[in-house]
Parts: sequence; structure tokens; C-alpha cells
Amino acid sequence: MGWLNPARAWDGLQQFLDMGGPVLVVILIATFILWALILERALYYAFAHKANVARVTREWEARSDHSSWYAHAIRDKLISQIKLKAEQNVAHIKTVVALAPLLGLLGTVVGMVSVFDVMTVAGSSDARGMAAGVSRATIPTMAGMGGAISGLFFSYQFERRARRETAVVADHLEIEH
Repeated sequence: MGWLNPARAWDGLQQFLDMGGPVLVVILIATFILWALILERALYYAFAHKANVARVTREWEARSDHSSWYAHAIRDKLISQIKLKAEQNVAHIKTVVALAPLLGLLGTVVGMVSVFDVMTVAGSSDARGMAAGVSRATIPTMAGMGGAISGLFFSYQFERRARRETAVVADHLEIEH
């Protein structure tokens, strides 16, 4: 049960961040933001989406006119409201997914610069000094890719679900001819 100790977990996180360099902190923050956005979308679909669809459906069904140009405009507005709510934050999720590997690449460059610094100061024979720089180069790359991959599935799932839910609402709001 020692691995559940919060103090040990915090120390392990600190060691990991120290090994990866300052860019790793930025990747950690970006990944945290990514998962906050993913959680927000999951909670929206779990708790708020059905209420929004019900509200739009009630508003449409309360109208007596379903065939005029004005009714078509109202229907388009209601569908757009559902679409905006369903797609909210999906673009942000996709942006962070695309940004995470680039931050990892930045960490790679920063780590390699530290390798070259060690080579300049100590000569090319200091393997320990170079190993620390290589570690600083590879850990952010791994973290950036891991963060991106962890959000990739959800970004496409939420995008597909938004399209599907918008189409369902559009089909449900019938137009009379």
C-alpha cells in the first residue's frame, strides 16, 4: 500500500518533472486542460444534452405554424442551438490534442540543447551529462505523444456524437408542407 501514499506520489511526480525539464510542466498543464474539457463534454452529454433537446422540441411543437418561411427559419435556429451546444469545446479538445506532440517536440529540442551544452563544457566524453540531456529530450516527447493519444479517441467521439445528435434533432423537428 506504500504506492498509494500521496507524499510518495507527489515526490515521484516531482522527480519525473525534473527529469523532463521545464517543457514537461507545460505538457502536464495542457494535458490537464485536455482532460478537463473531455470531462466537461462527457458531463454535458450525461446531464444537459437531453434537457436541451427536450427544450428545443417543446419550443418547436408549441408552434402552430410549421410550414412558412418564418417557421423554417425558427427550425434552423433551434437546430443551430443544439449544434452549438453539442460542438462546444470539441475544437478546443482537438487543438490541445494537436498541440501536445508539438510541445513534446519543443521539449526534445530543449533537451538536446542541454546535451550540446554538456558536450561544450565537459567535452564529448561525459556520458552521464549527456544521458541527462537525452532524458530531458525523450521524456517530453513521450509525454506529449501520450497526452495527445489519450485525447484523440475522445475528440473524434465527441465530434461524431455532435453530428449525430444534431441530425437526430433535425429529423425530429418535422416540417409540414
